[in-house]
Amino acid sequence: MKVCVIGNGGREHAIAWRLSISPSVEKVYAVPGSAAMKNCAELVGIDWSHTDHLIRFLKDNKVDLVVVGPEAPLVAGLADVLNDAGIPVFGPSKAAAQLEGSKVFAKDLMKKYNIPTAAYGVFSDADEAKQFIAKTGAPIVVKADGLAAGKGVVVAMTIDEANAAVDDMLSGNRFGEAGSTVVIEEFMEGEEASLLAFVDGKTVVPMIASQDHKRIFDGDKGPNTGGMGTYAPAPVLTEALRDEAMKTILEPMVAAMAKEGMPYVGCLYAGLMITNEGPKVVEFNARFGDPETQVVLPLLDGDLGQIMMACATGTLQSNMVKWKDSSAACVILASKGYPETSSKGDVILGELVQYDTSIIFHSGTRLEGDHYVTNGGRVLGVVGLGKDLRTALDRAYERVDHITFKGMQYRKDIGAKAFK
Repeated sequence: MKVCVIGNGGREHAIAWRLSISPSVEKVYAVPGSAAMKNCAELVGIDWSHTDHLIRFLKDNKVDLVVVGPEAPLVAGLADVLNDAGIPVFGPSKAAAQLEGSKVFAKDLMKKYNIPTAAYGVFSDADEAKQFIAKTGAPIVVKADGLAAGKGVVVAMTIDEANAAVDDMLSGNRFGEAGSTVVIEEFMEGEEASLLAFVDGKTVVPMIASQDHKRIFDGDKGPNTGGMGTYAPAPVLTEALRDEAMKTILEPMVAAMAKEGMPYVGCLYAGLMITNEGPKVVEFNARFGDPETQVVLPLLDGDLGQIMMACATGTLQSNMVKWKDSSAACVILASKGYPETSSKGDVILGELVQYDTSIIFHSGTRLEGDHYVTNGGRVLGVVGLGKDLRTALDRAYERVDHITFKGMQYRKDIGAKAFK
């Protein structure tokens, strides 16, 4: 079949790469894709928001399936438009994508269906928010309601920090409309893990657990980013805890979405906190994680094209999804100034080819002449593969040592929690 991937980041590079080696897939298109994706996909210079152009292209080229990578097109309703045109889509409807598009929607739904998560309050008025903070105490978590590219969360260690975050978001400066309402949550103690699942509206098949590293600096210091690295499998989510998360979180949420008249199709991402009381939801995302995808998909021992088509057509079966008995680790190389700003146009030096034991996915690059240059905050995802996590990490960092660009920053402690 022919598959079209929407997006141009590291996640979409990983999806296109994995589809290109799937037995059921004869051709991969990327809209718009990136120069680095040309080895695994044909680049198509269409803006996804020009849906008439997109549909014409998909029909003219007899594309069988569309895979939507980023959250913005899903929240905007791209899946609905394509489904209405008779084109199967791996990705949720606009209604179902509210799970990520609105923190308030997600929290209220979890409360209604008794899905374990942190206690919370919802505020549009700064004074009321601050009263809640004063009553609850710190540490406390302040979240912008809408999409904020992974940066709309402040884990405040003091009341002053929390109040400043409220002012920052509700004044409309920081995230515009996305920050006009905030969710304030109790601080959960524990270790985080990401559990992604393939979903066809009713059937839920879990992927291998991974662990993201959100903060910019080693030791989980500094501001939140879109993710500075990840590894899989994550030992913190044991088989027993994964089964518990499936029974208490993912399966009930998919059942709840169906009951609410917005069946969920695609990748459901549960960001979990493993607390003393068991797994609780930190957040839901309506698509593959970035950079979780870069370590999860290389470990898939199945036909991704077949699995995604089964999700889109309501025919998913658990025996389609198997996993390799090995490990993967991804180190993100970020540009100078990230996450507050990003530096563009810095020449990237080093070998960016793929080996059997390591892969490089491009998050924010562009090709200028013979060289790739930086073109965003997160620039490259350097992935190491191996029989165990130590081997995978060594291979990832060995590749990192041979890549450089001006102001390059990365964490040197990816995966460290796994060995504690």
